[in-house]
Amino acid sequence: MRDIILILALQLVYVPLSTMRTIFLVKNMTPIASVLGFAESLIYVFGLSIVFSGDKGPVALVVYAIGYGIGILIGGAIENKLAIGYNSFVVNLVQKNTELINTLRDEGFGVTVYEGEGRDSKRYRLDILTKRNREEELLKLIEVYEPKAFIVSYEPRRFQGGFLVSSMKKRVRIKNSR
Repeated sequence: MRDIILILALQLVYVPLSTMRTIFLVKNMTPIASVLGFAESLIYVFGLSIVFSGDKGPVALVVYAIGYGIGILIGGAIENKLAIGYNSFVVNLVQKNTELINTLRDEGFGVTVYEGEGRDSKRYRLDILTKRNREEELLKLIEVYEPKAFIVSYEPRRFQGGFLVSSMKKRVRIKNSR
């Protein structure tokens, strides 16, 4: 019974580590990914050695699989809490909403406004880049000022320059000067 609990516990650590390693790798944070990969491989080999040793049979395999499934849920929850990276939002409006634009800027979001031509009339497009941990805050602000806005988001892999990057550099300089 002790081995069965150990198998489950190892899976509940192994799979979230695997999830985090993959995310750090995709985000081009390879040093962290390699450390997590090292720990992940140790846990994996140790866990499998327990599963295949002794007379636990199918029970150990089922517990291993259950732990894997639960571990995916845990890894996803951890990733959502960490909210690593950035999201870019394209917000389409029927009318130019200066109040929304100014509020977003006052709250520290970089907003670029474009005027375009829709099927029936002018349209306005806001391009907004934000850290993932501010995504919900951004969406709530848009909902308050423009509940019918059409919003598309995507995750940029690489960017340089612009408002967000320069404001982040200023924050780092201020933090380092303290």
